[in-house]
Amino acid sequence: MNILQKIPRMFLKASKRSACLSRSFYIYSPEPLHPLLDKEPTWKTADQAVEAIGSGERVYVQGGAASPQLLVDALCAHGEKAGLKDVEIIEAPIQAKAPYTHPKYEGIFRPSSFFISASIRKAVAEGRADTIPIFLSEIPLLFRRRLLNLDVALISLSPPDRHGFCSLGPGVDCTRAAVQNAQFIIGLVNKQMPRTFGDGLVHSTHIDVLVEADEPLAEIPTISLSPEILEIARLIADNLVEDGATIQTGVGNLPGAVLHKLQNHKDLGIHTEMFSDSVVDLVECGAITNAKKAIQTGKIVSSFAIGSKRLYDFIDDNSFVAMCDCSFTNNQSVICQNPRVTAINTCLEIDITGQVCSDSLGTYMYSGFGGQIDFIRGAAVSLDGEGKPIIACTSTVRRHGSDKEESRIVSNLKPGAGVVTTRAHVHYIVTEHGIAYLFGKNLRQRAYELIKVAHPDHREMLEKAAYERLKCMPSP
Repeated sequence: MNILQKIPRMFLKASKRSACLSRSFYIYSPEPLHPLLDKEPTWKTADQAVEAIGSGERVYVQGGAASPQLLVDALCAHGEKAGLKDVEIIEAPIQAKAPYTHPKYEGIFRPSSFFISASIRKAVAEGRADTIPIFLSEIPLLFRRRLLNLDVALISLSPPDRHGFCSLGPGVDCTRAAVQNAQFIIGLVNKQMPRTFGDGLVHSTHIDVLVEADEPLAEIPTISLSPEILEIARLIADNLVEDGATIQTGVGNLPGAVLHKLQNHKDLGIHTEMFSDSVVDLVECGAITNAKKAIQTGKIVSSFAIGSKRLYDFIDDNSFVAMCDCSFTNNQSVICQNPRVTAINTCLEIDITGQVCSDSLGTYMYSGFGGQIDFIRGAAVSLDGEGKPIIACTSTVRRHGSDKEESRIVSNLKPGAGVVTTRAHVHYIVTEHGIAYLFGKNLRQRAYELIKVAHPDHREMLEKAAYERLKCMPSP
């Protein structure tokens, strides 16, 4: 890449940078991507476009349904052909395919992920990739405070409208901040990319190179739900979600199952980090109106969406949906203003004092922080006092390679396990055996409540372990 190509963008951003540091989120994005005079993008093929990437550079890759797969594949081929070395790949959360994690690219690419998905998990475990522990709300700060300087951003865009504006589609999240701070931007203009409203509009003159594409967006398969998950969803829907509530759901089948159980609720609102097809069902049956929300009343607010083509058709050119920067969607001071904020998230393991592990199995890194704490805390400090921070999980799990069920509620977390949601953050824990309310309870009481919702086969063991740990019997 020629240094002269970088100078205009560097000067463009320098005058705005001091304003960007004055606060951590923006109702309107701090650097509006308005039309630039005397600048037009160059159209190239994917192979030609990635030739601008050199050794030792840091490259951002948009994630989720909007991941620019054609550009990623071209980058991998370019890396081998050009003999590149030490190219750092910064992954946005949730990558469907990540070919640069293959062992043959070791030394060429070094991926770093903000949230470990299946595509990078093995590479992290084998030491060929890195993970960055961080709240989703704070990822944009890494770019805006120049803690992670981006040389290149690979993104997907909808075709320009008659005014030259493109859309980041279903993947605004931290990509907006990456686009605002990268020195060189390569955009995949995908004819199948939905055009969304909110923070995702980017004028084409801010893109250095455009590549034409016509490819379907990544979809997540529909997975059958177990009786245990369906029972957890029923317990949450019937006991914890009220009419007029503002809902957040995290990643996974369980939060989606809860939404399926809400079709008889009224005036629900959505303010979340991500959503999928289940939200479309609730809109179509009239359960979601967003009428009671205090922030962006009347709109579904999210930072990214991933699901099926039905979902992408739903968000396309739909004024009912606002796709926003995750520093806004996941900011606690914004979340807490909505009514009856109900945050529904999952985990891997919980100890008898309420410590929640969501990112690792012992020392094995499995996922990440995501927006769990952002919304757990936002619900807990809701201004109306009616927020409900919920952690839900099945009472047992069969780990890969094991022939027996393990309890998710344990006396002690596995050695090396990370605590994502602390015992002080926890309010509600829900399994298929009931609801444990831990807020304000001491350790003895917490152990009692959690043992009640553990699987019956493990309760005696947990009670004995609790006595050994606490030196007293768990009791209400």
